[in-house]
Amino acid sequence: MVDAIIVVIVFILLLFALRSSVKRFKGEKTCCSGGNVKNADKHLDGPVIGSYKVRISGMHCDNCAKRIKQSVDSIDGAVADVDWKEGSAVVRYDRSIDESVLRDKIQVLGYKVESISVKSTTFRTP
Repeated sequence: MVDAIIVVIVFILLLFALRSSVKRFKGEKTCCSGGNVKNADKHLDGPVIGSYKVRISGMHCDNCAKRIKQSVDSIDGAVADVDWKEGSAVVRYDRSIDESVLRDKIQVLGYKVESISVKSTTFRTP
């Protein structure tokens, strides 16, 4: 009798796991319990004066990229384009952005910033 109860419990647990896997493969569920992140396109107030290329590890899905974009976009004067498959982000800015602020905004989410390099810089004349 006890064996039958254990078999039923294991069977039920397997059904829940299978259902969750099917949702993930259909794209209805992401690895980061997400889909809730809204991604409004942010526009910079001034002309772009430069951009950083940021290498990021730990992204597994589009929701990871959306979370990072939302966090970086919350920095005044910065806007990000994040590619989770490539493991990178291009951050454009219209005013000076300290690299440590950028690094902190990403790492507080649980991702690792591998490197930040200046992709391009344009200087404005006063």
